[in-house]
Amino acid sequence: MRKTGIGKALDDGSLGGATEAGDESFAALLAASETNASRRRIAAGDMVRGRVVEVGALNAFVEIGGKCEAVMDINEFRDRQTGEIRVAIGDEIEATVSDDGNESGTVVLKRAFGRSGRGSGELEQALAHGIPVEGLVTGAHKGGFDVQIGSVRAFCPGSQIDRRRGEPAEYVGQRLQFRVTRIDGGGRNVVVSRRQLLEEEHAAQAASTWERLQPGATLSGTVTSVRDFGAFVDLGGVEGLIHVSELGHGRPRHPSEVISPGQTVEVKVLKVEPASESSRARIALSLRALEPDPWTTARERFPIGTTVRGRVRRLESYGAFVELANGIDGLVHVSKMALDRRVAHPKQVVNIGDEVEVTITTFDHEQRRIGLSMVEESKRLRDAGDAAARDETRAAVVEANERRTLGTFSELLEAQKKAQP
Repeated sequence: MRKTGIGKALDDGSLGGATEAGDESFAALLAASETNASRRRIAAGDMVRGRVVEVGALNAFVEIGGKCEAVMDINEFRDRQTGEIRVAIGDEIEATVSDDGNESGTVVLKRAFGRSGRGSGELEQALAHGIPVEGLVTGAHKGGFDVQIGSVRAFCPGSQIDRRRGEPAEYVGQRLQFRVTRIDGGGRNVVVSRRQLLEEEHAAQAASTWERLQPGATLSGTVTSVRDFGAFVDLGGVEGLIHVSELGHGRPRHPSEVISPGQTVEVKVLKVEPASESSRARIALSLRALEPDPWTTARERFPIGTTVRGRVRRLESYGAFVELANGIDGLVHVSKMALDRRVAHPKQVVNIGDEVEVTITTFDHEQRRIGLSMVEESKRLRDAGDAAARDETRAAVVEANERRTLGTFSELLEAQKKAQP
């Protein structure tokens, strides 16, 4: 039996010495062994990354690690619109292994099955290895969607077109990725699913997100739905909740005033509770935690004695809470709501949502409390009126006194004239 490679080297003793030649021989054999092991680890259906090292008339050659080369049909790089071949030496690509070398002796890569138009034979291979295929959604009907994959017409059930199915018009005319789930009738009946691929991507995203998901982390996400109690945000395969109290420093009447589905937001993770046997995972998020605290500059913005306009946000039996700015409220006590009558309840004077003019009367920064009054301006006007009335009375009295004094002096002069001879 003929021995080669490392086995032969061990038998003839060429690896036993510490010579430079022996070391080089061992290194070369080890590198070759690692290359072969790398090639064996590649299997049909694997997604691999590589670098284009040569572009020929029919094929492109791609280095995929461990000095292992794979081949790709040059048509994989052809632009569908212009027919131009768009690939160059040095390009980094990602593709799927369609043949690990067992059939052709060479590793063969494909970007997407279904592009070559080779028909059911290619789809059989995609089904066997779980390789995604590319198809054009050509129509929609009650049961699902028609999908053209190369020269083969396939069917995608309505429940398998998406994780959350939208309107049919969203998919018709789109070129999408699918997984072949069944082939019957000698290749005439092909059933595909897009949802399977999306679920796998979703699971992979979730695994990556959970690695970054910890209290204090800041993540980007997309709002998926808005409810009365808050908004759900997809962080990448994992959903968290922004409670209405964490939407901002202000207090909206409904979360939809602040946030809407489809919106991209930056959120801070407040709390993480992984799923258990009795409950689902719970992730508490916040927009408020990433906003500056409005109370930091509140004293400068609202000094005592300042009159401002605000919106009535809440009514209690003892008074009305007025929003002066986003996140800053003040209280108008019932005793400060009217000057000319006693107010038993704020609703006798104002309603929620009313714009009112208020004056800052007290400010407690530590307790975050601001006292307001709706009668200060009226009091000033009343006091000004009283002062004017007092001034008029005083002037009238002075004038009357002056007249009386002048009258007496005239009488004295008249008497003096009469007394003269």
